[in-house]
Amino acid sequence: MTLPARALLLLALATGSPAAPAADPLLASAPERILEHRTGPLEITVVDAAGKPVPGTTIEVEQTRHEFLFGCNIFAFGQFGSAEKNQAYQDRFAELFNFATFGLYWASYEPKQGEPGHQRIEAAIDWCREQGITTKGHPLVWNHPAGSPAWLKDMDLDEVRKLSDARVADCVTRFRGRIGIFDVVNEAADPVRPGFETTMTGLIQQVGIEPFTTRAFEIARKANPDATLLINDYRTGPEFEKVIRFLGAGGKPLYDAIGIQSHMHGGAWPADQTWQTCERLAKFGVPLHFTETTIVSGPRADGKWQPTTPELETSQARQIVDFYTLLFSHPAVAAITWWDFSDAHAWQGAAAGLVRRDLSPKPAFSALLGKVKQDWWTRASGKSDAAGRFTTRAFFGQHRVTCTLPDGTKTTAEVALPRANGKASCHLGPEGVRTQ
Repeated sequence: MTLPARALLLLALATGSPAAPAADPLLASAPERILEHRTGPLEITVVDAAGKPVPGTTIEVEQTRHEFLFGCNIFAFGQFGSAEKNQAYQDRFAELFNFATFGLYWASYEPKQGEPGHQRIEAAIDWCREQGITTKGHPLVWNHPAGSPAWLKDMDLDEVRKLSDARVADCVTRFRGRIGIFDVVNEAADPVRPGFETTMTGLIQQVGIEPFTTRAFEIARKANPDATLLINDYRTGPEFEKVIRFLGAGGKPLYDAIGIQSHMHGGAWPADQTWQTCERLAKFGVPLHFTETTIVSGPRADGKWQPTTPELETSQARQIVDFYTLLFSHPAVAAITWWDFSDAHAWQGAAAGLVRRDLSPKPAFSALLGKVKQDWWTRASGKSDAAGRFTTRAFFGQHRVTCTLPDGTKTTAEVALPRANGKASCHLGPEGVRTQ
């Protein structure tokens, strides 16, 4: 008996990469949701010069890029001190990711007034574009020492506001066409944390967090009407929902997506917590981006993070697969960004990388690669029927279709299967490719 394409894909989703049986009901049902929300029918029709169908054509479909954004920050680009290590970083990054986040923290980006470091990220942006990696800037505004240069100290607050506004406009305008996604305001749900006071704190207290945040979004939108703008926070409860609501008070939200930080240095979130977070924030009707995700593979002792260990690396790999599987199965989630690719540059010095300090891959890297580029990656083949058609279920994204006619002639086409359409048709003939 020949199984239909849908059944075959569901079987692959359920049994692809080696993993322990999913005891949690949400994880156990994830393959069916992935099939429903992340795939659609792709139909290829082959015709001859007269427009007649060509049966018996061998057709091969291979995915070339996910529509879903699997990403990581790229702060360590070119920072490893040797050409060999820098190349290893780039090779492994491009092997797994199609999405990269660039650091635009004001304090380090413009350490001297009037001297922003635009050129420092130019090479990395160009490299990402060459690799087909989508780029994002993070963050434009943040009340934190990293987001408030020392030279702002003692400035008139009205002047500080003008400088902050100008910076938002400059970054979005300068990188238009090269960076199209931005975390506009970071952590607005907790804008005045004790111990993190900066010059920006005084500005927020003077104007109020709602006008402060709204203005930043309005400036960013004017600088690039086509940009995807995010409100990003580590708080995911009522405080964050309040910010989301006032940014949508005018009827049309000022944001295009909601950013959710998920640093899990203290342990992976339970499946129900992850799911409920998605469910609560999905009600605002825009895509959800998990913007800063970490699970560590090293212990903490004497108040310090320790190096990665084999035992915790195994645990990290399992937890990452579960977390990504659950998020990939939720229809509202559109992006997941890992936070620091290598332990050598990981946040807080924790062993939160997918690769070790020497850039060798951890089990987490291999396990996630197995999901993204194998279990969740279209590879299909077959022959056209009497009507010249071949249909398969494919993951949303870009695909390369190769048709070998009965006489040995080959035709290749690049075909997009966007989630917005839910399906795609590709007609291959002497005149080339025509898609619907």
